[in-house]
Amino acid sequence: MKLTITDAAGKWFEEEMGLSSGNGVRFYGKVYGNTPVHDGFSLALTRDDHPKEVYAETEKDGVTYFVDQGDEWFFKGYDLTVDFDPELSDDVTYRYEENGELN
Repeated sequence: MKLTITDAAGKWFEEEMGLSSGNGVRFYGKVYGNTPVHDGFSLALTRDDHPKEVYAETEKDGVTYFVDQGDEWFFKGYDLTVDFDPELSDDVTYRYEENGELN
């Protein structure tokens, strides 16, 4: 899984969550809601400065964005791009792209 945080999304996280270098954000699947790739589950995030068993991670401006190994089930087979466009929404957006890693 490839996890991409655009420059605009990185700035959004820094401003909205008060993040700075050394901080972290964990993405995970939660019950209820929908995504383009899951019915009954939605994507959630939380501040987490101490990744443990990492499935995927990337760093942007000193902030670590990651998915724990326990949430592999939600992301397996997809790459995730997190973006922000203030003209479309006041929140980040998520784009899932199949990566062929279903097995």
